[in-house]
Amino acid sequence: MDFRIISLPPFTAATSGPSPAFDFSPEGVLGRFNAYFSSIKPSPRDSFMPRDFLFFNREKNGLEWWYALEEGMPDGGYEKAAFDGGFYLTYFYWDHDEEENRRLYQEAVKYIEGSGIFELDERPGHYSMGHIITPPEAIQALGKGMMEAFVPVKLKDI
Repeated sequence: MDFRIISLPPFTAATSGPSPAFDFSPEGVLGRFNAYFSSIKPSPRDSFMPRDFLFFNREKNGLEWWYALEEGMPDGGYEKAAFDGGFYLTYFYWDHDEEENRRLYQEAVKYIEGSGIFELDERPGHYSMGHIITPPEAIQALGKGMMEAFVPVKLKDI
């Protein structure tokens, strides 16, 4: 697998807060947050991809969703969190194929450890994350979407 290394900028995010139940139903923590940020239409200048990131918050033992806010964007009453930004190794897989995700994650960690250049940079507020990269219209036509996984890395002190 070829991996790419990207840099994400620091940003302020609206956060769903943790959902230990992983509840994406319309009434659930993640479902309500999805409805909130899906209704936002960023300005063309701020319409970069991705803006939303889903991750498992180990400290709070729940799935959490962040949405990168632009200045003046409504926060929907959600708490805000500061994202540090940084380097990420990325890979792609079909959403919900957790077996493939685990395989690719293990391959990514092996690549990072063997690189001699990078090391994992997972810490509170800086976890491995995912984002659906397939446009909604294509998901409807295909019946599924691709997930991009973001694994935080940093340069080793050499």
